[in-house]
Amino acid sequence: MATILTDVNILQEADQFSEMIVSSDVFQHYIQIKQEVQHDKEAQVMLEDFQALKEKYAEVQRFGKYHPDFREISSAVREFKRKLDTHPLISAYKTAEKELENLLNEISQTIAFAVSKDIKVPTGNPFFDQATSCSGGCGSGGSCGCN
Repeated sequence: MATILTDVNILQEADQFSEMIVSSDVFQHYIQIKQEVQHDKEAQVMLEDFQALKEKYAEVQRFGKYHPDFREISSAVREFKRKLDTHPLISAYKTAEKELENLLNEISQTIAFAVSKDIKVPTGNPFFDQATSCSGGCGSGGSCGCN
């Protein structure tokens, strides 16, 4: 019976914690910018065009450099990606998305390390992961405590 109550308490606290994240400035900024991108016609056309170009690129990738349009499509994807990355609204969205990702990574790591310092939390950022993971791996008897 005590285990069930503990599980319920943990779930309730997780719900409260998620509400705190949703009400954070970082999350609210992300939602605001996301909505602006969704309602901006120029940005939407660019994203749709890029998606179509990515589909062509995926088709070309099946054959690699042997596809007759490989260089042309690859170059077009890189150029269009640069154009997307420099669009002010899309750039702001990517920045807000990265800030939210960083917040969630920090939270995940804080929770994991509260349980045990030995828990590895993948963050998707190799620099951040290296700073908190075993140096040299388990074969080296490094900081993770392996022999």
